Amino acid sequence: MISIDLSSKVAVITGGIQGLGKATAAMLLRAGANVAVNYFDDAAGVSRQRAEEAAKEWGDAGLVMAADVRSRENMTAFFETVKAKFGRIDFLVNNAAILRDRSVKNLTDEEWDAVVDTNLSAVFRVSQIVLPFLQDGGRIVNMASISGVVGLFGQANYSSAKAGVIAFTKVLSRELASRRINVNAVAPGVVMTEMGATIPEAAREQMLAQIPMKRFGDPDEVASVILYLCSDLSSYVTGQTLHVNGGWWG
Repeated sequence: MISIDLSSKVAVITGGIQGLGKATAAMLLRAGANVAVNYFDDAAGVSRQRAEEAAKEWGDAGLVMAADVRSRENMTAFFETVKAKFGRIDFLVNNAAILRDRSVKNLTDEEWDAVVDTNLSAVFRVSQIVLPFLQDGGRIVNMASISGVVGLFGQANYSSAKAGVIAFTKVLSRELASRRINVNAVAPGVVMTEMGATIPEAAREQMLAQIPMKRFGDPDEVASVILYLCSDLSSYVTGQTLHVNGGWWG
């Protein structure tokens, strides 16, 4: 029997209190890892409530902290807190992302900048900040998207950011190979998370028609691939983008 045992390992998942991030946290916890997630403390307090629920659910094996991936100071403090609590960091999953969909004709500078800063620039920033904390032989997994591969209508900002994530992954994998840190990306198709549920019904039907498996993905199906990339089973896999999309190629 082959099993994945991440006991004594510590994973950091940005934006890990909902959607694919939370599914990934739950998956890694089941494999024995400790997990730390950050969240953006919105004015309405929705994220804080979700964070408190996650903290209760995970107990001592989890750490939940407000920290903005756009802030170098916030993320440095976050990693210092993780290291103080767990003593090490083995895995980083760059998951935090936002959507501001609009056609190029109507897209504003603010909408472009917000998405690119959160979905691409923060991946660079967080990856750079974690390097002194990350164990040699560790893993970085970046969340890309099918949108960054095929380009989806109304997602010029999101598609561009996710394409950038794929390119950044290739570069970082080369630069960290000497430390035996594998860097890969996962590019999900449409997955039924809170973000996926915001896609208009008509658009969802058009997408579904292009998927050979004739269904959307489940968060655990993406989390399972991330679990594999964090395990010793993927020891010779780096610089790659693993597509989890039911066969959809646009």
